[in-house]
Amino acid sequence: MCGIIGVVGKTPVNQLLYDGLQVLQHRGQDAAGIVTACGNGFHLHKGSGMVRDVFRTRNMRSLMGNAGIGHVRYPTAGSASSLAEAQPFYVNSPFGIVLAHNGNLTNTESLKKAMYEKDLRHINTNSDSEVLLNVLAHELEKHIQGTTLPVEAVFKAVAGVHHRVRGAYAVVSMIAGHGLVAFRDPCGIRPLVLGRNDNGEYMLASESVALDCSGFKLVRDVAPGEAVYLTFDGECHTQICAEDTRHAPCLFEYVYFARPDSIIDGASVHEARLLMGEKLGDKVRSVLPEMDIDVVIPIPDTSVPSALQLANYLGLSFRMGFIKNRYVGRTFIMPGQAVRKKSVRQKLNAIATEFAGKNVLLVDDSIVRGTTSREIVQMARDAGAKKVYFASAAPAVRFPNVYGIDMPTRAELLATGRDDAAIAREIGADAVIYQDLDALKAAVHAARGELSEFETSCFDGVYVTGDIDEAFLAKIEAAREHSLSQRKGAEGEGMVDLNLNVAEQNLM
Repeated sequence: MCGIIGVVGKTPVNQLLYDGLQVLQHRGQDAAGIVTACGNGFHLHKGSGMVRDVFRTRNMRSLMGNAGIGHVRYPTAGSASSLAEAQPFYVNSPFGIVLAHNGNLTNTESLKKAMYEKDLRHINTNSDSEVLLNVLAHELEKHIQGTTLPVEAVFKAVAGVHHRVRGAYAVVSMIAGHGLVAFRDPCGIRPLVLGRNDNGEYMLASESVALDCSGFKLVRDVAPGEAVYLTFDGECHTQICAEDTRHAPCLFEYVYFARPDSIIDGASVHEARLLMGEKLGDKVRSVLPEMDIDVVIPIPDTSVPSALQLANYLGLSFRMGFIKNRYVGRTFIMPGQAVRKKSVRQKLNAIATEFAGKNVLLVDDSIVRGTTSREIVQMARDAGAKKVYFASAAPAVRFPNVYGIDMPTRAELLATGRDDAAIAREIGADAVIYQDLDALKAAVHAARGELSEFETSCFDGVYVTGDIDEAFLAKIEAAREHSLSQRKGAEGEGMVDLNLNVAEQNLM
């Protein structure tokens, strides 16, 4: 999962891009990058780490221009330790194009082969985002007329991308001297929203919260298969470019990734999480009919709305029993099991008086590997809890996610080959209660009635793009294990500054 942002303004946009990336920091802490467009040239700065560490005053001063795109990276496809794979990416023909991508392609290898053998394009990294950039560049080249770029050519190029590319992708890109092009995959798996401010400036971002915090108003979500072309003169053109579309957003966005103050595909993430709490309350009542629960305690922060609503719904006491150290990185996105396990107790500490002598229901957004859950249950017992029940606002995670979430292999997933009782024993809980998938869908659907289909592959193994089979899963799991072994001891520090100037001539 990554965060992307794009702005076409009337004044310098470097501060808008920086502020937007900080708001989207929860979507990726591995690397950050910004490209601005100034005249017929690009100015780029990117580096490993969080936004506040990558960009200094001198870097911001060099990012001149009234349009730009930005990216925060979460390690998925490719090598997370490689600075070369920090985004945005650049290619010099046609015109000069930069691109930032959220998601994951599922036909990367066949695309790479076609790029080399047929399109005569060189892919320099293991990133699928560089592949996507080159596909866009090649498709655009087919339709340009000299140094002009008709609007129709942009939409034909995006249609060509949809025809060739499979998987999940929300994209912001810029074409030197012309404008910003954004588009979303035909299933709408990864989110992308469009906003506008009172000055007639436009912003696109992964989540609406980036618009809110920058003084932009949410216009709407970019539709599945749709392209948005914003010329540097401020004209906005839109068109559905995919032949076959369906609206199936990733359900895990609502469970975990998105900020609660965001609205994604029209649904309030906060409201969806409150409704998840009510649905989970029904499940708790059915699994534990005796209701020998003294207190409901969330695992901060994502599960707090669900836990609070669950407690209110069941008439139980709600307490914040864990204190979170906000200066430690999120364990879910940290590569390496040993690092993850070590960091749990550095990140959370129990308030003993909230646990001592009580039967406790812990509520988390999900259970993936179980390492964190096991540590938390033990912390509750060490603090004096009599019984520890563990409830998950999401169903059991049993399958890899191939659309941009760094889910483990099936061998690493706690729920693989285990029923609820075995999972409870594995994490040391007296019982484990999982949300039912239909209940989770119903919760998000109730937050916005139009949403009825979702991408739920990590829960049910159904992949909406229709191109995933057992051989594919085995291949990506082997690649993941190889990638993790390469990450150990690899240095991921460093930064890149580039001024990417194209010919000083009028390209419009």
